[in-house]
Amino acid sequence: MSFRSNLYRGACLALLLSFASATSQAQSSPEGRVQDKNFNTWLMFFSDARLTDRWGLHTEWQWRRSKGVREPLQDFGRIGINFYAGDKAMLTAGYAYALTHPYGDFPAAEKFPEHRLYEQLQLRSEHGPFQVSQRYRLEQRWIQRPQETDFTYTNRARYQIRAVLPLAGPMESLRPGTPYLAAYDEIFVNFGRNVAQNIFDQNRAYGALGYQFTRATAVEVGYLHQLVAQGNGLVFEHNHTLQLSLTFNPDFRASER
Repeated sequence: MSFRSNLYRGACLALLLSFASATSQAQSSPEGRVQDKNFNTWLMFFSDARLTDRWGLHTEWQWRRSKGVREPLQDFGRIGINFYAGDKAMLTAGYAYALTHPYGDFPAAEKFPEHRLYEQLQLRSEHGPFQVSQRYRLEQRWIQRPQETDFTYTNRARYQIRAVLPLAGPMESLRPGTPYLAAYDEIFVNFGRNVAQNIFDQNRAYGALGYQFTRATAVEVGYLHQLVAQGNGLVFEHNHTLQLSLTFNPDFRASER
């Protein structure tokens, strides 16, 4: 068996282990905890436009649906300013808005909005044929809970590690016309004086097949297992989610040269 075949098998095994780890967290739940299974779809667009050697613009939109695609789940948008600290590091700060609708067997009483500010550091590296990125994000959140007039302020920290494995061409690069495998895991932790029962917020385990059409454009089709602890500390959601994403990262520096 070739070296590349062994790598593919290893990547698939790592992906399965990641899913197994995420889903096992709530299989042996303490007494009183409830497991809520949902089947969702997220349609997503991401863009990091490189404007100069140091500066860029991040834009993002996500249309999240529950019960497949039949009912609304969440409308989500994000914008930010990127600062490129080097070839392997990027800093971002910006704003996000989410409108969450009632969904699942234990829904909120009504839809509710959330405003966020966020700051993050993203690091890239190569490990053999794998392209690895790590993202550290802090969020300041203002949530208007159902049937409340005031916004509640909380803080949240997130850490994501993502790996990409090209399936054709040079193993160390993701060139136009290249299919690839992608996987990530991300954990969310709440903190601050308004956080009581749910310090653990959620975990996301994801695996996908992608295709790099051009240097700027890629699509992915994947599966996400999202384990969410509701604010009451008793209901844990297992959201089995189909994700379809389009990424467009234009580099406008080329037009300046």
